[in-house]
Amino acid sequence: MENKEFEKIKEHFIEVNTDEKIRMYTTIQGLEQNQYKELLRFFPYNEIKKLEDALA
Repeated sequence: MENKEFEKIKEHFIEVNTDEKIRMYTTIQGLEQNQYKELLRFFPYNEIKKLEDALA
């Protein structure tokens, strides 16, 4: 995904609640592996199980 577009997504991702973060992380198309990793930096660690369950 183009960097400018990803930066907009990242800014929004940082601001939303955990459920919305999960929805975004599991539905956004076209992210590169390093972009997924970068979004994870802004995901609450204590909620990671919810994300794992959504990805299973």
